[in-house]
Order: sequence, then C-alpha cells, then structure tokens
Amino acid sequence: MSRHHNDHHQHAEPRDLRRAFALSVALNVGFVGIETAAGLWSNSLALLADAGHNLSDVLALLLAWGAATLSARQPSARYTFGLRSSSVLAALANALLLLAVCGALAWEAIGRLQTSVIVAGGPVIAVAACGVVVNAATALLFLRSRKLDLNARGAFLHMAADALVSLGVVAAGVGMLLTGWGWLDPAISLAVVGAIFVSTWGLARDSLGLALHAVPAGIDPAAVRALLAARPGVADVHDLHIWGMSTTENALSAHLVIPGGHPGDRFLAETAQELEQRFRIGHATLQIEHGDPEHPCELEPDHVV
Repeated sequence: MSRHHNDHHQHAEPRDLRRAFALSVALNVGFVGIETAAGLWSNSLALLADAGHNLSDVLALLLAWGAATLSARQPSARYTFGLRSSSVLAALANALLLLAVCGALAWEAIGRLQTSVIVAGGPVIAVAACGVVVNAATALLFLRSRKLDLNARGAFLHMAADALVSLGVVAAGVGMLLTGWGWLDPAISLAVVGAIFVSTWGLARDSLGLALHAVPAGIDPAAVRALLAARPGVADVHDLHIWGMSTTENALSAHLVIPGGHPGDRFLAETAQELEQRFRIGHATLQIEHGDPEHPCELEPDHVV
C-alpha cells in the first residue's frame, strides 16, 4: 500500500480560536446571571427562556472548547488518529442539547399563553438590550473561524441567533409597555424557540453526518473521483472513501489501478497536494494496483466495504 499524509494543515487549535472561546464563555456566564435575576424579578418568561438558551450556549462553548483542545493531542498507539473526532462528538452533543432546550421552552410558553401573567416591561427591555450587545460581540469573535470549524460555526450561529432573539425580546417589552398585553411575552418565547431550532437544525444534521462518516459538506465525491481518475496513468478508481477526522480535518482512502506500475513518490505528493488545495482533504491514503485479472481487488465493487 502506498500512503501519503500531507502535514500542511494544522492539527493544533488556533490561538485566536482559543481566545474566542475564553472570552465568549466569560461574557455569557456573566450575562446569564444578570438575565436570570432580571427574569425572576420581572416574572418574564422571555428573559428566563433567553437565559436558559444562553446557559446552554455556555455549556456548548465549554464542550466545543474542550473538544478542540483534545483534538490537538498527538496520536498514540491506541488512538492512532489522536482524539480529533471528539470535536465531532461535541458538536453533536451541543446540537442535541439545544434541541432539548427547544422542547422545554416551547412547552412552558404554550402553558403561559393559556394564563394571564403580569410582566414588568422596563427590566425586560433593559436586559434584552444588553443581550443584543453581548451576543453580537460574542458572534463576532467566531466570524473568521466559522467557515473552517464546525464548532466555531455552531458558536457563531448560536450567538448571532441570540442577538436577533434579544432584539425580539426588546420588541416584546416595548409592546407590553404600550399595550399591557402579557401574552406578548410567551409569544416571543415561542419565537425564541423557533430561532434556536432553525439555527440548530443545520448543526445537528452536519455533526450527525460527520459522526456517521458521511462525506463532509462542501466536498463533491464525484469531483474527487474525477480528479483521481484524471491523474497520469490511472485506469480506474475504486474503494473511494471520504470522511471527517474532526470538524476541521478531512481524510480520504482510495485504490488506484495503474497498469504501468507504481508511479513514484512525486505522483503521490502531487495528488495529495491537489486534494488538499481543491477539497481541503489533508490526509490521503492511496493504494496502487496493477489491475492483474488473476488477482482482482475484492473491494472493487462500490457496495463492498
């Protein structure tokens, strides 16, 4: 088997991403305390709902931060890929946690719609306005990293959604002050749930796909196969597999039939470089075969794994 591992990609967690996780956790822990106290004092479910969501974000950020740190650990004799896949598990756990929060908040909001609840609109507006600033600032911390890391993308989506939700809570507070309609508070709570669900669904889908070794989003397997088939001397490509080693690193293995014999290390190096540049696949393992009909590859059919 001929194997090539391109080390141009970084295994370690970027320093700016570590700083982003630390600052975002600190900001949100402080704001959760303020929002919870204000929600209890004003009897606002919208504030308590947003505080619960922000608390789940703190847990999600801690999970993502811990997983990113574990992902940077070196491989061992037992964990030959290191602990890179922990970032995938963290992203999936965060998505499931947020979906559970959605169900709990929706249940409480529907119950409150059926009862008359007095809510102090002034504190709701003040605290929610602070939430807009805190959440928007936190989202900006992950703006640059969101396209490269699924956990960073999850953090960005959570914080951006929170900023929009806080704007909605401000609107509910203003509406309650002007009209006295208490039902606006649980109604906005349902809108909070909707925003959480929408922003979480894509994260849940992508993280579950990575956990099941699906081809990572943004990679076209047909285009990858075409690239390999077009390499000099390649007559056939089979047993092609593409998966995510972590939320930032992609891997590939494939069998290349080259009747002319092994093409050499330069061929492997150039192929790996093209895979990384075009598809962000940094770990490529290629097996070279001659296509001898007396010794066919048992893994050639696509349905065989």
